[in-house]
Amino acid sequence: MSEAADATLTLPEEDVYSEFCKREWCDGLPFIPPTPERVRAMLAGARTKPAETLGVMPPLWRDCTVEKLAVNAVMAGCEPAYFPVVVAAVQAMLDPAFNLYGVQATTHPVAPLVVVNGPYAQTIGMHTGSGLFGPGFRANATIGRAIRLILMNVGGGWPGRGDMATQGSPAKFAYAVAEREDSPWEPLHVALGFKPDQSVVTVFGGEGPHNVNDHVSTTAAGILNNVADVATSLGSNVGWYLSQSQLLVVLGPEHAATVAADGFTRADVQRFVFEHARMPLGRMKLGGMWGMHDWPHWMNKVTDESVRLPRVPTADDVYVMVGGGSGKHSCVVPNCTFSRAVSRSLDRL
Repeated sequence: MSEAADATLTLPEEDVYSEFCKREWCDGLPFIPPTPERVRAMLAGARTKPAETLGVMPPLWRDCTVEKLAVNAVMAGCEPAYFPVVVAAVQAMLDPAFNLYGVQATTHPVAPLVVVNGPYAQTIGMHTGSGLFGPGFRANATIGRAIRLILMNVGGGWPGRGDMATQGSPAKFAYAVAEREDSPWEPLHVALGFKPDQSVVTVFGGEGPHNVNDHVSTTAAGILNNVADVATSLGSNVGWYLSQSQLLVVLGPEHAATVAADGFTRADVQRFVFEHARMPLGRMKLGGMWGMHDWPHWMNKVTDESVRLPRVPTADDVYVMVGGGSGKHSCVVPNCTFSRAVSRSLDRL
């Protein structure tokens, strides 16, 4: 497996796609050829030097320079204005707390979900409404795709070699969103300690979204009980390695409005999901990762099989944001339980 950013090819344009596929330099989809002129234009969108390295990227521990990121951002179809988000996301992924090696090499079908908050998300036109996780919006699609190409071409996360996901996930093509600005609560980045006027990228090592369908509930408790139920699954990774388990709850705007109208704050939502997303010990013994779990001492001492055990260690490990369009749907994104969400401010670039 070679690194696309370390090679220079002279090819007729009609041969570029087939040659890159042959060399395993792309994700299988057509792409924008990364000519030197296009790469230079992409680099103009960053305040860093092309040769600057952000670290080494697993699983092959290759040097991760800003120029290599730019090559893959061009291929993905990014505008130069999107590039600071790509750089910040890679910086966050390379934080040891994120454990990118684990995210890349696991058999679990997870991918880095990029969440953008703050003014810059609006500046570059990131989509926050209907079809939030789907196709049709250049900023979301190409930023997410650039991250995947970087993970493959720089990190060496090729399916079956480096990326060992048993079945993979559509989220491995592109996984980037932004939060709605009209949330009834402070945005996610403010809840994480950043200022409202800062632009922030958060990476979350998550599965694809798990739908929460609730067309009936008219109360916060009703909706959030459904959220907690979706978050509690015997087959989920969440809860087995408790210290690293996290949940991202993405409330649709209609659900969020109902929850807020009942007087629930963001902290109330976190606490409710933490207290209700639990499973009886007896049920946990039926499958999942029973016998391979890593729990704190107090949980290992529980013998009463009716005791309901938490899926995440604290209420703060339930991340909450608002996104999507009309309709009474929300979703839960469980993490991979060996990775912690990490945030980076674009102001640092």
